[in-house]
Amino acid sequence: MDRSSIGITERYPSLLIVPIVDILAMIAGALAAYWIRFETFELHERYWLATAIMALLVVLLNVMQRGYARWRITRITSLLLRLCLVWMIVAIMAASLIYFAHAAERFSRLWVAGALVISFGISASARVAAQLLLRRARRFGLARRSVFLIGPSEQLLQVGRGMRDAPAEGYSIAGIERVSEEPSDHDLERLRGRVVESGAREVWICVPLEMGGVVRSIFYTLRHHTVEVRFIPDFRGMQLLNHRMSEVAGHLAVDLSVTPLDGVARIIKRLEDLILGTLFTLLSIPVCIGIAIAIKLTSSGPILFKQFRTGANGKHFKVYKFRTMVVHEERNGQVTQARRGDPRFTPIGAFLRRTSLDELPQFYNVLQGRMSIVGPRPHALAHNEYYKDIVESYMKRHKVKPGITGWAQVQGYRGETDTVEKMEKRVACDLWYIDNWSIWLDLRIILMTIYTVVFSKSAY
Repeated sequence: MDRSSIGITERYPSLLIVPIVDILAMIAGALAAYWIRFETFELHERYWLATAIMALLVVLLNVMQRGYARWRITRITSLLLRLCLVWMIVAIMAASLIYFAHAAERFSRLWVAGALVISFGISASARVAAQLLLRRARRFGLARRSVFLIGPSEQLLQVGRGMRDAPAEGYSIAGIERVSEEPSDHDLERLRGRVVESGAREVWICVPLEMGGVVRSIFYTLRHHTVEVRFIPDFRGMQLLNHRMSEVAGHLAVDLSVTPLDGVARIIKRLEDLILGTLFTLLSIPVCIGIAIAIKLTSSGPILFKQFRTGANGKHFKVYKFRTMVVHEERNGQVTQARRGDPRFTPIGAFLRRTSLDELPQFYNVLQGRMSIVGPRPHALAHNEYYKDIVESYMKRHKVKPGITGWAQVQGYRGETDTVEKMEKRVACDLWYIDNWSIWLDLRIILMTIYTVVFSKSAY
């Protein structure tokens, strides 16, 4: 491979450059914060020591979070969210070290906060600028990686379209080899020669799962070459959920359906529920008291409606809502969905459902830890039993905690699901949410929910 054909991102990878940028950002932030606090750039030696410790923590945490991995296919929002998490952890650790070392009087809290905020701003700005410059360069044909594609025609066409639709990722096709069955020794030798002649930096083996033997043959054929080899299996027709590679019991695994809300993400999600759940609960107490009095004055029966629903990992829990219907019994355990103008509504029941005020007691479920503010809406147990055999991947929506609101609700899939098609669309939205979860998506859904409750006329 001619060195001149290797892009700048290959000669100077992010794993080497970005840690230096982060260290310089921390030093610059420390100097700027020191000047703001003491009006001088001559840091005392203990402040230099603190700066060095924080810089070291930033680098180590980024390495642990794979923050310096190749950015070619990483979204800017993901980079910034990962970086923000690192800086938050460093801030907590720095504050803890100062506290337990009884050094609070020797360090300015304004300096610590200013150094972290300014250094984060510099580091984040550098990442955004680098991403935007690289994407622009790749659109003009620079800093690209050449790829040799191997597989059946249909799969090659699909992968080629994906590369064409994502020019900012910087991949270009150096050659293709159509393979529909197990290649002979002669075919493999010819393939090896073609890969070498193409000058490709990577080889992508794009075959369906049933052609696994082909992957082994091609991989063995290319064993003497330094070209990077990737296996891109064809999962069409399978509803994947947060699929990724992992290692379990010493074996490489392809995770086809796992929850993204694990590890640090699980802690962040729970903190979000506790903070916002407590806030919304306190704000809604006067409203809840008024609703409880209104229910008691307008109809006989309990104030709350309680029903078992399916929670995370298929566990049942009791959900709480303000009662919106007159007390009645269903035949044979059947659960009849509410309809527009349903005669079972109490005098204020339709209003409570239309405004979603009947859901307010579920903030107690959130504080219990059995629900989240945002997540797939929990359905009645009878509906789960009915739809799980009709709608593909229906039960995968229970891999996370159910929510008071969700992506399906703000997309217009509220109210009665009287057709299988409506339920399929709702489930598709729920699975999309699970696969794309982020704290920013949760905040967006909460804001959209407020707007939908005020202006939507589809709920009843």
